[in-house]
Amino acid sequence: MGPFMGQSKGYKILTVGFVFLVWVLYFKMSWPDSTVPRPPAPRPASQSASESPVSPSLLDSLPQELANLTHLLYWPLTPGDEGDFLASTSPQASTYHQGPAQTSYALRGSLEAILIARDHRGRPKTHGGDLFRAQLLGPDLKAGLPGDVQDLENGTYFLSFPLLWAGKAQVQVRLIHSSEAVGVLRRIWTEKRATVDFMGYFRGPTGTEETVICNVDPQSTGTRGHTCRYKDVDSGELWFCAQPSTLPCSSLVGHSSGRYLKVTTPQEEALLSWKVTDIELHQGISPIQVRMSAPGNSTLALSPRPPCHPGLPATKPSGFYHQELWHSLSCSSRSFPTVDSILGCLAGHVVHMMGDSTLRQWWEYLCDKVPSLKPMDLHATYQTGPLMAVETTRNIVLHWRAHSWPLRSLRTPVASLHSVARELGGLAGGPHTVVVLGLGAHFTTFPPSIFARRLAAIRAAVAALLAREPRTLVVIKLANTGYKSVYGSDWFTLQVNRLLRAAFANLHVAFVDAWEMTSSLAVPDDIHPGRLIVGNEVDLLLSFVCPT
Repeated sequence: MGPFMGQSKGYKILTVGFVFLVWVLYFKMSWPDSTVPRPPAPRPASQSASESPVSPSLLDSLPQELANLTHLLYWPLTPGDEGDFLASTSPQASTYHQGPAQTSYALRGSLEAILIARDHRGRPKTHGGDLFRAQLLGPDLKAGLPGDVQDLENGTYFLSFPLLWAGKAQVQVRLIHSSEAVGVLRRIWTEKRATVDFMGYFRGPTGTEETVICNVDPQSTGTRGHTCRYKDVDSGELWFCAQPSTLPCSSLVGHSSGRYLKVTTPQEEALLSWKVTDIELHQGISPIQVRMSAPGNSTLALSPRPPCHPGLPATKPSGFYHQELWHSLSCSSRSFPTVDSILGCLAGHVVHMMGDSTLRQWWEYLCDKVPSLKPMDLHATYQTGPLMAVETTRNIVLHWRAHSWPLRSLRTPVASLHSVARELGGLAGGPHTVVVLGLGAHFTTFPPSIFARRLAAIRAAVAALLAREPRTLVVIKLANTGYKSVYGSDWFTLQVNRLLRAAFANLHVAFVDAWEMTSSLAVPDDIHPGRLIVGNEVDLLLSFVCPT
C-alpha cells in the first residue's frame, strides 16, 4: 500500500474514531487490512506472538447497523454475585399465567401471558436477562410457532402468541439459560480470545512433518515465540499458527480441530449445568381452543402474501408449522413434495452452498430425495468438501463446501479451505445461479468481532456479485438452535443471527429463518435438525428459486 493510500486511510480512521471509540475499546476489536490487488497466493510471514495483528479497518464495507456492536448485541446486564447459585433463576420456581384467563379464542387473535422469574429460594427476580423460549403447540395438528418473549428487565416477561390455526393449542415455556448463566456466556464471549484451538500440519520437501497450534490471533496459538501469519488475498481474513521449529511458514498443508479450552470456574459450571439448562417450566396455562370466525372458512390465518423473492421485510414470527408444513408469513411459500416438483424447480440451475454442516444437510437432503441427482467423487474430505452433485437430464449442478477457518473438522488440506469471499469473487452470477450462505456455528467460540469481520468481507463480496449480475439469487440461512454449552449456546446463536441480519441489511437477498424453524415444534433441539425440519428449510429455499 502506497504512502498516499496510507494517509487516506489514516484520515478515515480519525474521522470515524470518536464515533466508534467506545465500541472498539469494549470489544477490543482488530480489523484486517482493506483488500488491494495481490498475487493469488497466501503470503505467510513470521511475527512475534506479542505483536498485534495488523488492522486498518473494514468499517467502510459494513452497514451502519453492524458497525455499532454494543447497540446491536444489547442484552440486559446481570447485577450481583454470579457465584451465588441459589440467587440464579430457577426453572422450577418461575411461573407464567394468562390474563385474563379464558379457554376459547378467535382465529387471528392473540394469547398473552405474564412470566415471573424467581430464584432457587423462590424470591421474584428484580432484573431481566434470562433466555426463555416460548412456543404455542398444536400436537394433534402437528402445528407450532415461536412465541414472542419481551423482557421487561424487572424480573417479569410479557409473552404473546398469534393464533394462526383453528383447533387445540397449548403453551410451552422453557428456561434455556438463567440471566446469571448468560452473564457467564457474555463474559467469555467478549473477554476470551478463543475457547477452542486448532491444529496446523506442516510438511517439508523430504517428508518431515510438524504439528502446531493455530488460531484466529497470535496469542491464542499457545506460543510466546514467533507465529506464522496467513492472510486471505480476497477477504483480508487472518489466521495464525505457532511457527514450526524446523519448517518454513509456507509448508502448512493441513488443518483440523484442536482442543476445547477450559474457560469456566466450578461456580460458573453450576450455572450452566444440565439441571438448570433448557428446562420446561411447570404448565401455567390450560390448553385453549381456537375457533374459526365462521363455519366453512379456512382453518389457517394466512393473509394474502407476495411470491417469495429477495428483499422482503422480516415478520414476527417468520412463519408457523401446520400438518408438519412450514407456512411463511412474509411470502407465499410452496411445498415441493415430489421428485418431479424439485427437478422442475431446479432445472437449469447451478446452486452454490457455502457454510457449515447444517447447510450441508440441505445438499444431503436433495441428493437423498432426488435419486437422479448423482454425487460426484471429488476425492475430498467429506466433512469439509468440496462436494458436487449433478443431474444431467435437467442440467442441475449442486455444490457445497465449508467456509474457511475457523472450522472444527477432521484433518483436511489447507488448499481446500476457500474463503466465502474468494468463492463469491469467482462467480459470474446470473438468473440460473443460486448462492446459499450458512455460517455461525463455528464462530461462537470467538469474540463477536471475529464474526463481524468475516461478515464484512462476505457482505462486500455479495454486494459486488449482485452489482455485476443483479439476477443472481442469494439466500442467507440463519443459524439454528442446538448447542447449550459454553462453546456453543442458543444465546450465542441469537447474537450471531443479529449480526447476520444486520450484515445483509439493505442488500437484495433472501433469508431462511432456521432459528424459528428449529424452535417451533415439540422436538428436541439438535444442531443437525431432523429430516422434517431440513425438508421444510429446503422447500423455503426452492420457494425463492421458483416463487410461482
